[in-house]
Amino acid sequence: MTTAFLSLLLMTTAPAHPAEEPVRLIFDTDLGNDVDDAMAMGLIHALQSRGKCELLAVTLTKDHELAGPLADAINHFYGRGSIPIGVVRDGVTPEQGKFLGLAAEPNDSGDGLRYPRSLASGSEAPEAVALLRKVLAEQPDGSVVIAQVGFSTNLARLLASGPDDVSPLSGRDLAAKKVRLLEVMAGAFAPIGDNARFGEYNVVQDLESARTLVRDWPTPIVFSGFEIGIAIPYPAASIENDFGYVAHHPIPEAYQVYEPTPHERPTWDLTSVLHAVEPDRGYFDLSPPGRVTFEDDGQTRFEPDPDGLHRYLIVTPEQVIRIREAFAQLVSQPPDATDDD
Repeated sequence: MTTAFLSLLLMTTAPAHPAEEPVRLIFDTDLGNDVDDAMAMGLIHALQSRGKCELLAVTLTKDHELAGPLADAINHFYGRGSIPIGVVRDGVTPEQGKFLGLAAEPNDSGDGLRYPRSLASGSEAPEAVALLRKVLAEQPDGSVVIAQVGFSTNLARLLASGPDDVSPLSGRDLAAKKVRLLEVMAGAFAPIGDNARFGEYNVVQDLESARTLVRDWPTPIVFSGFEIGIAIPYPAASIENDFGYVAHHPIPEAYQVYEPTPHERPTWDLTSVLHAVEPDRGYFDLSPPGRVTFEDDGQTRFEPDPDGLHRYLIVTPEQVIRIREAFAQLVSQPPDATDDD
């Protein structure tokens, strides 16, 4: 009796195990080119609602005036309209694409926007590198994870940036001091069909920036190759059935505008986000360390090196099943009612 009582007393009076601190996340995206960027934003917000991450900023490598507003509208939809948005200037893909127009869609009564936002145009947003420097300078050392799921334009320009009013450090030194991990959706680390020299889109669209990034970025990088997203298509049934809790939802609407169901879109960008926030859940395996380079035509080359800072994701058939289910549940998760603009 005494032993049992003492055990119970210790259980009730011992301090609780401290909760793991949410991942401090920056999302660098080419939102507007493919719909997986929008889905990845839904994933981030679901993970933030679960206390797994804190979205510090969204920076855009898509150079269209509605890219920033759509990112802002998605943040507002999830009750987090105060998250800062930074946009690229003179980016490599200025066309509007299929679904950026959702940022300007009127509501059903015609007296406002379907998806309210505070950012009227990308021209009103800060330049991406300036925002990256500001946000990084404000964070504790070694605390930030960046998920880059578009082109390397912004991060290559960050590396080239010099001291300014927010930090006396160069961009490279600022990244080295503040960032603990960079997750990148780029490249291909397995054969892609019959293509002997596959140039992955995010690499070839701004090849020089991609080559600068892999050469000069000072912290560990984990790559999600083209083959990973292809292996994990998003369930069409989720798009059709799981978002009916509101009349209009930006994620399934963007999906259906981009390519309607029964098409099942690869989840390229979602894989980098999931590993960035939940690296220890066993969703993916990792390659040994090494060095990534991109050749003149954009082909990915990986050289094993025990001292290398680069690794890439590997996924098994069993993990694919688990990840598809996780994506369907997380991306379709309703906004947290406790969050407020």
